[in-house]
Amino acid sequence: MKKIITLLMLLLIVSSCRLIDQNDDADDNPKVAATTKDSTLVNDKDENGCLASAGFVWSKVNKECVKGFSGIQLNPTDKPDNQDETLSAYVLFNEDASKAEVFLPKDTASIVLTRAAEGKSWVLKDWQLVPWKGYVLKKGEVNRFSGDGEIGKKEIETDTEQ
Repeated sequence: MKKIITLLMLLLIVSSCRLIDQNDDADDNPKVAATTKDSTLVNDKDENGCLASAGFVWSKVNKECVKGFSGIQLNPTDKPDNQDETLSAYVLFNEDASKAEVFLPKDTASIVLTRAAEGKSWVLKDWQLVPWKGYVLKKGEVNRFSGDGEIGKKEIETDTEQ
């Protein structure tokens, strides 16, 4: 009789452990399924296939995805020592430099300026990119952004070379 009771107790313990494990698995599965479902439903690519969460945007002049903060950095003229990249404009050129694509801060779409001949400014309506001591971006008669013409982020007053 002791053997039967011991055997029944052992079976009861084993079966209750299995029941607990099955409940834990049942609780975990919806979470895993929801996570998988959520990550496949989230589409972080734009209409051109650029991965926005990685900082890529579509370049109209180069016909490819580029980093949003690439190209020639132009700082606001009222803040020439700007350290905040999100306040700067960025310029990319096509292969023969006949077109300049400008990414303005807080704008989702870029503007494409065209120049008539080498040495001339790039123009689109009231926007003008002037090659002078680097580049100056004007809207109308107002200088909005300027930069030294070098590609990449500018760090003011640092001892390290990029």
